[in-house]
Amino acid sequence: MRTVNFLFFIGFFLSSCHTEEGRLAQWVAYDETEELQANQEHPVKRMRYKRIQSQHSDRNTFFIPFKEALFQFTESEYERLKPLILEQDMLRIQEHVQQGSLTYEQLTLFYLYRIYRFETARDTYLNAIIALNPEVLEQARMRDQNRAQELSHPLYGMPILLKDNINALPMATTAGAAAFKDNIPSDDAFLVKRLKAKGALILGKVNLSEWAYYFCQGCPLGYSAMGGQTLNPYGRKTFESGGSSSGSGVAVAANYAMAAIGSETSGSILSPSGKNSVVGLKPTIGAVSRSGVVPISSTLDTAGPMTKNVVDNAILMNALVGEDPTDSYSFKSKPIFYQGLDTVSLKGKRLGIFTAFEKDSLMQLSLKKMKAAGAEIISFDPPEVDLQNFRRLLDVDMRSDLPKYIKNHAAQNLPFDSVQDVVAFNKKDTLLHAPYGQGIFLRIAQETLSQEEFKSEKERLMQQAKIYFQAFKALDLDAVISIDNSTASYAAAAHYPALGVPMGYLSNGQPKNLTFIVPSKHEQLLLELGAAFERLTQARKLPELFQ
Repeated sequence: MRTVNFLFFIGFFLSSCHTEEGRLAQWVAYDETEELQANQEHPVKRMRYKRIQSQHSDRNTFFIPFKEALFQFTESEYERLKPLILEQDMLRIQEHVQQGSLTYEQLTLFYLYRIYRFETARDTYLNAIIALNPEVLEQARMRDQNRAQELSHPLYGMPILLKDNINALPMATTAGAAAFKDNIPSDDAFLVKRLKAKGALILGKVNLSEWAYYFCQGCPLGYSAMGGQTLNPYGRKTFESGGSSSGSGVAVAANYAMAAIGSETSGSILSPSGKNSVVGLKPTIGAVSRSGVVPISSTLDTAGPMTKNVVDNAILMNALVGEDPTDSYSFKSKPIFYQGLDTVSLKGKRLGIFTAFEKDSLMQLSLKKMKAAGAEIISFDPPEVDLQNFRRLLDVDMRSDLPKYIKNHAAQNLPFDSVQDVVAFNKKDTLLHAPYGQGIFLRIAQETLSQEEFKSEKERLMQQAKIYFQAFKALDLDAVISIDNSTASYAAAAHYPALGVPMGYLSNGQPKNLTFIVPSKHEQLLLELGAAFERLTQARKLPELFQ
């Protein structure tokens, strides 16, 4: 048996296949030349990878804090827990805990074991994880001990993964970049404090498209220097992972945690949600705090939940929303309710569909089901609008917003103050730090306009985006329907929230989402529409390799 097959075997049978020294199987880096060459004919140009494995981190170090617990965790225990946990929502998990068939420690260990078994095997790794919280098992034990006194929210004791542009101690916040490898902040992001206040467990950090896919031009979705190339569980090296919240979508799809938090500027939650068949919510700008999140644009950035189902998405949003006085766009949101989503209906809802999407085969099936459920479907063509300077808005914002993050939320000893500093760092070893170049950062470094000087153009762009959605009033619509992140830039500039929900798979197995878009501050309506659609279609399937 070849060495790599042996490693794969012991990765799947921890309890009976330890090394002679009594250690867990180790990940062994390998020569990926053959794999890279095989992908050079891929029909999607940006999937012709230059690198898959990370050359900046050793995934074996992720598991050192859990060595003893993983060694003692048996295959039979894993199989016992699997039907209690896989694809279950948070409300059902809490029922299992209340009934005594599951503890938060077992839940956390199940996910750690699952990450270990798949991420240390050459045939299944997804490069989804950048870091694991070394304190999470002890924190899970504390949740078990204090459950009777503290349990007041379904998020209590739930292991959650974070996109690695969100500050969460004691882990570094790298944004996937080698330059930020040692960026251990002094405090949690505001949104992480909100999660912890409800009793959530921060399991770790996930990979992303480096600098939230605003770094290199034409590079693969899901690549970062720190995490390597994120791979899609529905088709490793076959389907794109989506981005920039690549690891968030991939990890949720593979059941590496109960849920994950992603972030979006323009499509970065909706894209990986669609490509990994998970539910992704891009909230109204300001509903969720951005303090302590590595930025692209203070005008358009938002964090949001990525989950296996709509009810978990609502539970996370219920915890995430909250006014942050340090965030200029933050507002006091209406409460988000997760109760009652199992009874909502599409009956009587007026849903507008862009005519460009009506020919899609999965969309046609979805529209037929929604009509049968009582929804009224109205086709329309949006007006032509001018978003020509959309990209420059991002450049102007990041030029100013990244230094603000570094000053207020990054590690005090971080030796960078600007985009120019990061560019200079990467130039010291471009093959290692920026194998696909850093074209976008080079352009940002040359930007001369200030945010104040660009203000009037920004306001024009936002107004143009709202004109794009004038059908809401003209046709009296409850929501507009799109596919994945196809209209994400318009929703972003208009500050309209959007929710992607799995609607099925193409004949080759590639997932697609139906995306609902509504006017600002109507997240509750989005979740109700999504829940009704989800119950109607029940489209999501667990990736075959990760059953």
